[in-house]
Amino acid sequence: DLGMVRACLRQLAGLLAAEADDGQDTAGREPGLVRGGLAPWQVRRVAAYVDAHLGEPVTVSDLAGETRLSNGHFCRASKATMNETPHTYVVLRRIEHAQLLMLTTADSLSHIAATCGLTDQAHLTRLFRRFVGETPLNWRRTWRQTT
Repeated sequence: DLGMVRACLRQLAGLLAAEADDGQDTAGREPGLVRGGLAPWQVRRVAAYVDAHLGEPVTVSDLAGETRLSNGHFCRASKATMNETPHTYVVLRRIEHAQLLMLTTADSLSHIAATCGLTDQAHLTRLFRRFVGETPLNWRRTWRQTT
């Protein structure tokens, strides 16, 4: 199941990030927690909210509300925890969802873009190339042949 693989990869990335910690004292804190960052329950709430609303606009206010933080505090804490801005996190989740749809459906790229909350196929292509390094069409052809 691709969802299970993703969850394992995220967990592994979190463990590796904790290992790469610069040796600062973490006494009294759970492994992987970042000073000034989000608590594990907040990270789970943000991830669940984003995944449930991929096809809709997701604002910082929405995410901050899920974590019970102000917009500014949420932005700082999420950047400290996830090493990316909330906007980048949402975009990456949309691209991951688009990748899943490209592998599991025969839907057109324009339909996939709309399903993932992107404006159009050109928007998907621009973001996909920026974060994945190739166009969605090339990526789909390559990965469909190997699976």
